[in-house]
Amino acid sequence: MIELGVNIDHVATLRQARRTWEPDPCWAAVEAHLGGADGITVHLREDRRHIQDADVRKLRELTQIKLNLEMAATDEMVGIACDIKPEMAMFVPEGRHEVTTEGGLDIVSQEARLKDAVARLADQGIIVSVFIDAEPAQVEAAARIGARVCEIHTGPYAHAFHAAGRDAESPAVLAEIAKIAAAGEAIRGLGMRFNAGHALNYYNIQPIARLPGIRELHIGHSIVSRAVFTGLREAVREMKRLMREAAERGVRP
Repeated sequence: MIELGVNIDHVATLRQARRTWEPDPCWAAVEAHLGGADGITVHLREDRRHIQDADVRKLRELTQIKLNLEMAATDEMVGIACDIKPEMAMFVPEGRHEVTTEGGLDIVSQEARLKDAVARLADQGIIVSVFIDAEPAQVEAAARIGARVCEIHTGPYAHAFHAAGRDAESPAVLAEIAKIAAAGEAIRGLGMRFNAGHALNYYNIQPIARLPGIRELHIGHSIVSRAVFTGLREAVREMKRLMREAAERGVRP
């Protein structure tokens, strides 16, 4: 059954705007759990712009569902992950200038370094995921470095969906869906888990959620934005309903 990982980074963004103690990301994790989230995702950025080290430690102690730690593939971050031991660690590209992660990780150009980082995490029993574009070469490289999960970057799909007036059957949108589906098939064929995420929202989620073999979607900004008006628990519940409704339609003959 398809699962939802809720990224709570932007709860911390709101807190850091005033450099105070609220809203507490750990409280957000509890509310997301009660709304039906299967996992909690946080991105510990090198510049600590939202999530802080103390947040990750508290979440590791208090979270009753799986914890996914997004991070750059640096010695510092690998060391933190090895110490905290989240259920999953996901390598993502990271730039100080970017508002959010833009584009997938280029594994092909840094296989040796990434293979060593994956091995360090795997030795601690941590499942390693990589955030990549829907490109065959990157999928194959992910398998070579020992990643167990590939999360496909859905940003290009989301931008095409918006540009097409939310028409899920427009040629541009269908082309992006086909790329993601092909990448998913290749990922599964190489024995890895097929996840997806980035820029997914309540309007564009269903075509992705019904793709064959997709295991988990990671969504943050859209859910936290909806939560401003409905509360986090209800925002998560509604996203989960849309995902499962689409997944059930996708498996019917």
